[in-house]
Amino acid sequence: MARNLELPVAVVTPVDLGRLLRELHLIDETLLQMQLRGAGAEVKMPKTSHLMDQMITANTLNLLHKADRQELQEFLRSVREHAPVLHMSFSADPSVSFMEKLTSWLRREIDPVVLVTVGLQPNIGAGCVLRTTNKHFDLSLREDFAKHRDLLTAKLKPEVTTA
Repeated sequence: MARNLELPVAVVTPVDLGRLLRELHLIDETLLQMQLRGAGAEVKMPKTSHLMDQMITANTLNLLHKADRQELQEFLRSVREHAPVLHMSFSADPSVSFMEKLTSWLRREIDPVVLVTVGLQPNIGAGCVLRTTNKHFDLSLREDFAKHRDLLTAKLKPEVTTA
């Protein structure tokens, strides 16, 4: 019976997903080599990454079992092909804790397997710019100032003339 697997919040970008798929392939190949060479052969198991450790723990998987490896591989491929990807641009690199909170909220409110790519646009000031495949939202301070340019000019004009 197939389980409902979930992505840990540390898996944020499509690049993270690709790393997990490559690592899973390497584990699968290593176990296949061990099986082909027999019990006496020395094949060293690869060390799993922090992302893979979180994936294994979150879904109670045992990668020594072929069925668990296949299930995880199918899940990761399905996510890569079908997950919505949001492109978010910030003025500076967001912290890891911020990205984990953002990813957690997006997965709770938007889609359980949503992925986020992060870009940098230093000219936006504060806020962010969000793009999906068919929408664009500019939630930056730059855009807000542009929308309220007349109000900003009216407020600054008396200050400039008295100085």
